[in-house]
Amino acid sequence: MKTLLILGAGGHGKSVAEAALLRGEWESVLFLDDAWPQVTEALGCKVVGKVADIGTVAGRCQGAIAAVGNNAVREQWIALIEQSGIELVSVVHPKAWISPAARVGVGSAVMAGAVVGTVSEVGKGVIVNANATVDHDVQMGDLSHIGVGVQLAGGVKIGARAWLQAGACCGYNVEVAEGELILPGAALYEKR
Repeated sequence: MKTLLILGAGGHGKSVAEAALLRGEWESVLFLDDAWPQVTEALGCKVVGKVADIGTVAGRCQGAIAAVGNNAVREQWIALIEQSGIELVSVVHPKAWISPAARVGVGSAVMAGAVVGTVSEVGKGVIVNANATVDHDVQMGDLSHIGVGVQLAGGVKIGARAWLQAGACCGYNVEVAEGELILPGAALYEKR
């Protein structure tokens, strides 16, 4: 049985689990979450320990992903996965669309309704959330995160660890600095 380990059993973790199971690439999911032992189940899947317990479950899993919205925490959890020897994997919802000419880095989550367009590059450990658009020639740095309904027009560059919250929009060729936080609904455009 092919088992996916998900670090984080919160809302995003459950969404990633659902995407993985719907896609059919994984037969089962195990979670690690620091709310254990109070939380023992998420989306009908077992929560079997705290995140730091990863070494105790490594032999039971064929892949793992860090499923938490906080970029700094996701970075720490990815490091734990890599140190554990479990393969870091990406999860793409079956209702997402990724251009054959795009590249999605390892450890990334592309959620329901998301689009990753032609010649776009999505870095390592990135979240492209539900109904977000990454249009052509976009570059998303490692550990960046675009929230639900974020729209990135062609040529946008998102720096590493930047977070664009729900409904934010970037016009053509906009650049978002590394680590920047863009509030929900913000509209960014190239100033000429």
